[in-house]
Amino acid sequence: MGKTKHQGPVKLPKMPDPKHWVSMVPFGLGKVKPKHIRDTAKVVWENKDNLPYATRILTQGVCDGCALGVAGLKDQTLAGPHICTTRLNVLRLNTMPAIDKSILHQDISELRKRSSSELRQLGRIPYPLSRKPGESKFSRISWDEALDRIAGKLKTVDPKQLAFFLTARGITNESYYAAGKAARFLGTNHIDNASRICHSPSKTALKRSLGIGASSCNYQDWLGTDVLVFWGSVASNNQPVSTKYMYAAKRKGTKIIVINPYWEPSMANYWIPSVPDSALFGTKLADDVYQVNIGGDIAFMNGVMKHWFEMEKEHPGSAINRNFINEHTHGFSELKKHVEAQDWLSLETSSGLTKGRMREFAELLAGSESGVFVWSMGLTQHRFGTDNISQVANLAMLKGFIGREKCGVMPIRGHSGVQGSGEMGADPFSLPGGDFDSSKTRKRIEKTWGFKIPDWQGDIVGVSLENAVLPENHPRKLRAFYTSGGNFLETMPDPDFVKKCLESVDLRVHQDIILNTSTLVDAKEEVIVLPAMTRYEQPGGGTSTSTERMVYFSPEIKGPRMEEARPEWEIYTEVAKRVKPEQAHLIDFPDAQAIRNEIAEAHPVYDGIQHLKGKGDVFQWGGAWLCEDGECPTPDGKGNLLPIELPELRKPEGHFYVTTRRGKQFNSMVYSATDPNNSADRYDVLLHKEDANQLSLKEGEAVVVYNQFGTFHGRVRFANTRRGNIQVYWPEGNVLIPKGVYEKYAGIPEYNTAVVVEKAETYHAHKDTKYVEKRIEELETEIG
Repeated sequence: MGKTKHQGPVKLPKMPDPKHWVSMVPFGLGKVKPKHIRDTAKVVWENKDNLPYATRILTQGVCDGCALGVAGLKDQTLAGPHICTTRLNVLRLNTMPAIDKSILHQDISELRKRSSSELRQLGRIPYPLSRKPGESKFSRISWDEALDRIAGKLKTVDPKQLAFFLTARGITNESYYAAGKAARFLGTNHIDNASRICHSPSKTALKRSLGIGASSCNYQDWLGTDVLVFWGSVASNNQPVSTKYMYAAKRKGTKIIVINPYWEPSMANYWIPSVPDSALFGTKLADDVYQVNIGGDIAFMNGVMKHWFEMEKEHPGSAINRNFINEHTHGFSELKKHVEAQDWLSLETSSGLTKGRMREFAELLAGSESGVFVWSMGLTQHRFGTDNISQVANLAMLKGFIGREKCGVMPIRGHSGVQGSGEMGADPFSLPGGDFDSSKTRKRIEKTWGFKIPDWQGDIVGVSLENAVLPENHPRKLRAFYTSGGNFLETMPDPDFVKKCLESVDLRVHQDIILNTSTLVDAKEEVIVLPAMTRYEQPGGGTSTSTERMVYFSPEIKGPRMEEARPEWEIYTEVAKRVKPEQAHLIDFPDAQAIRNEIAEAHPVYDGIQHLKGKGDVFQWGGAWLCEDGECPTPDGKGNLLPIELPELRKPEGHFYVTTRRGKQFNSMVYSATDPNNSADRYDVLLHKEDANQLSLKEGEAVVVYNQFGTFHGRVRFANTRRGNIQVYWPEGNVLIPKGVYEKYAGIPEYNTAVVVEKAETYHAHKDTKYVEKRIEELETEIG
């Protein structure tokens, strides 16, 4: 682990610099942009019944929005106050009252008429609920009844027929740890979390390339690095406070580069509300954008490396860091041979970029002494996501952008709870402090926990759900599914199939703070709903880990409570104790502090979490930089340069690559039908104007997007996308995504594919003929 400690927040420049301004028109009047003042006023109005409590949450709690790590109104990157609309939108989940009983207990058919957004607005789940087949309403039950029924069922099922899932909804490290321990105590390794569905390729790739499973650097390393690259990441939309960091980086001379099929307006220009001159005149963020094909990143990076090797032949030392490569890496010769053998036509066709554009980026990086690479789901949610990230690691190692100031690789996290989830062991591939497949790790944890951990490999949640429809006598048929938050009807491909899977489970337990559409789906024997506390209600406080490995303490905050809501970690342990009462002492925790004490013992790098007890307490595990001075936590201390093959991306002429995007939303929680960054609505299909012209499509015209997996009805919206690539909103566009397609190393679902786009009238005129079938057959290979 690194020797250097994080230096703490730094100050922004006092004087503005007009060269970064977007326009002299104040507040971006007349432009398409987020309306921060209006949105803030709306949030104040929504929380008017609980404003004192809402204010305490914002000023005392650790943000339950993205994983930048804002505690109160401050963070460890920049001095001064930070707040964003994402955090404000999530705020109401913590302050709203209970659902009105007359609505909660109305006929289930009436509740099913509501969307998840409408269900969310009803309020909090007030007490345990039950609904069995044939019952048209939820019934109120006591906690003892609920826990006894759950435990009674779990006693009858084979542990391989039980699965747990935890979303990222403000869940604390303590809850993740308790859930992971409880699952193994009950004999199952089928436990998964939302983080793995987003960033498992990041962890898997960084482990094999660098021996690490998290960001190697800090947000502060963005400030003044020569080049800051955002790869498949729209941080301005998903982590809005990061725009303030980008502003600070620009003021220190950093070049910001975006690599994305769509030239995101919010990454071009942004009006940062907490920076006065930016709030007035906006800030030009990105200096350039490289619009790769969806799935074309590996080819693009191979092209960059191919240029570097050519530059090195002409002028040794002009492109790559030979000292770093020689002293701190393996595999250089194999990588060089692999890249040099690739032809430019293949690289250009796959990437969607010309040899000249790849040369421009290669020269920019070659001339940079420092660089930080940031990525998100644009790189990970492919069937070759792990290879994407190992390519990023290859670039970073070839330049020596590892283990020192203003350098690093950063999988930026979209939720405050997700970095800690796998690190706490709520993951089929992980235990606290190590990988599940390590017998050394299992033995160490068994010694700490005092019981045996099953040695069979657990399933990822997508496979667990599919197991629900296995034959009755199958040893892994899912019979009991326990989910803390989450809505698979809106997050997984093929919603109709997912609904069938949820209905096929004997017992489903939904531990949550609100209802969503999946809560209302039938089960074969019973659906039990358990009311959970938020992180701000958790007695004894809780902790969360940010993208940059900062572990923050979020105190319990005085305010109104759901009378029967319980801490998430406590519910898991109570269920486990009732299943195995004779071993209850092995799973019992008297309070949250006891969990932190055990985490410090079970996870060596988290030694320090036991001392976090008050507002503002924080520490960073691993030091400022992982792999400091080039020393990687691999068996021999060196990183691994890996030759990465080009994925096969084939589509017939006139067909399109498609990917999903986010709008005014937080995870699957949609807050507005209109995207504030481009004015698109949820059923708009973002399409390049020239592609539309070739199809004789006008803006606003009704179209059908279809493939062998599903059909999406939408309207044309012209956008600056890479030609041949379109975007649809998620989760609405999930109907187009193939089910059961998982990345082979990390098990992440595939969220990209190939489609046909046609005028709605053409599609409907021919839908009952062989025409549509033939068009689908032309889609020879799904893409990633």
